[in-house]
Amino acid sequence: MNLRLLLISHAPTAAMRAGRFPADDPLDARGLAAATAARTSLNPSLKFSDDATTFVSPALCARETSTALGLIAQTDATLADIAYGNWRGQRLNEVAARTPDALAAWTRDPDAAPHGGESFSQVVTRIGRWLDALAATPDNASADERHVVAVTHAPVIRAAIVHVLGASPAIFSHIEIAPLAVVELQHSQQRGWSWWPASS
Repeated sequence: MNLRLLLISHAPTAAMRAGRFPADDPLDARGLAAATAARTSLNPSLKFSDDATTFVSPALCARETSTALGLIAQTDATLADIAYGNWRGQRLNEVAARTPDALAAWTRDPDAAPHGGESFSQVVTRIGRWLDALAATPDNASADERHVVAVTHAPVIRAAIVHVLGASPAIFSHIEIAPLAVVELQHSQQRGWSWWPASS
């Protein structure tokens, strides 16, 4: 049975606009409005969502995005954002002024991590296991295609792309995921994982 997975990045937050590392921030009015508007614009991509299994990161911004999109999702901790450790909630320019070498390494080296945080390579391992477990889960429905939607974070979606392509985590800085972006991944027994342009 084939699997079709849509990964959706959460709507923008005030922290993103202020250049702060996330700290379980809610959507502000602008982010909520963007997510609500996206419910209509994303509808073609989400046309199967009533029949889909839907997951969401435990982060407040992801859960509020999921609700604004009209999805009823179950929380899955594996979809949590990359752990920012001591940088959580701090402004990027403050971290750059205090620990410039650590920040520079983190932006270039997939194995570098903030103190007490998580490296991108660790996120690839985490989400890769989730993806492969998802693909191995039998579906009891009689349909030829299984549908899954997950609302999560840009670093997690980058990691998912790296995993399905079998690419080096070092390419992470070359993958840009915008707020409310939709990335479609498909899995078949014959081909394994592949990355598809999101349906329009």
